[in-house]
Amino acid sequence: MDATPDYITDFTAFLQASPSSYHAAAEVARRLDAAGFTRLSESDNWIDAAERCYVVRDGAVIAWSQPANAGPTTPFRILGAHTDSPGFKLKPKPTIGAHGWLQAGVEVYGGPLQNSWLDRELELAGRLVTRDGVEHLVRTGPFLRIPQLAVHLDREVNNGLTLDKQRHLTPVFGVGDAAEADLLAHLASLAGLRAADVAGYDILTADTNPPATFGLGQELFAGGRLDNLTSVYAGLRALILTSEHTTGPISVLAAFDHEELGSQSRSGASGPLLDDILTRIGAGLGASVSERLQAYAESWCLSADAGHAVHPNYPERHDPANAPILGGGPLLKINANQRYATDAHGAALWARTCAQANVEYQEFVSNNTVPCGSTIGPLTATRLGIRVVDVGVPLLSMHSARELCHVNDPQALSAATAAFFVPEA
Repeated sequence: MDATPDYITDFTAFLQASPSSYHAAAEVARRLDAAGFTRLSESDNWIDAAERCYVVRDGAVIAWSQPANAGPTTPFRILGAHTDSPGFKLKPKPTIGAHGWLQAGVEVYGGPLQNSWLDRELELAGRLVTRDGVEHLVRTGPFLRIPQLAVHLDREVNNGLTLDKQRHLTPVFGVGDAAEADLLAHLASLAGLRAADVAGYDILTADTNPPATFGLGQELFAGGRLDNLTSVYAGLRALILTSEHTTGPISVLAAFDHEELGSQSRSGASGPLLDDILTRIGAGLGASVSERLQAYAESWCLSADAGHAVHPNYPERHDPANAPILGGGPLLKINANQRYATDAHGAALWARTCAQANVEYQEFVSNNTVPCGSTIGPLTATRLGIRVVDVGVPLLSMHSARELCHVNDPQALSAATAAFFVPEA
């Protein structure tokens, strides 16, 4: 893989181009186009499809590269990730305000670390859909802010901050009479549209502070949406790097949307998207139902999502024997209750993969008193019966507006993913 500074520089550009899941999908598509992949429409016949292709469904992307000798029972190697991140989503009738302030009506999206979004210059980003069904991406740049109450007006705030989701998390974007302002018209104008032409929208907030490396030796990297664009970018880069392999499995990047909401959507991991695409790839190779299931039986999915590094100020929240650190390599995520899908065979696969890539890795398991979240891994294993191993980059401040990792770990994940896509014989 490339040297770390180049990797981080390009990853920074990827993050800045991806303030929403829809922008992330578009940026993945742009990079795939530049690498010679062919975009397919789900409404077209794929019989004559090329060997390196991709599909965009809303804020999700499925891309694949199949070797020239692929056949009906050729297995898949899938890197599963997600494009969305926690934040706030614009409500209908979004222009509100009081006491001389213009404010945006927003709804909490996923599980953001709410206090981290206070007193930051935020932007609105996402898609507008016009009455003819055409989608238009839009972003404002620095535009709004959720102001915190001054300490002088709440002398107990440093003893415990409590935020009411309806009253305290409404951002401001100007001063004036809300009856005379039109936030939707502003967004439409940025896309070259009239507000009257916009029939629907999916618009979310994003922090506008650019990603940065810092610390001793510039080893630390901070930015928004590291959960889970670290995995999307790692998989994208690995897929492009290995896309001209002539033998072995079919490599797939599956970047889903709506993971932060539970994945239950047409573009989420609980939906039919991945199965739809794998079925159609198999059909193009002449696979019968039986042959497709034979391929699945030998397939693997890396469910790549961020995990928790040990926090130096809260070590009691972590397992005392398994305390991964930033810079120690990507995580192998394990949970006895199958909140992560890793089992013994998956652990062995990950060990082989990292050895092939010359990458160190760490094991992550939760403290028994601190239940872990889950990933797309168990969903994919349940829906398709494909073996899954959960991995990811260790972070601090997960679900913050601005998360923290080590500069080496994202690149190590990408190197391991490349080895996973093209395993040694």
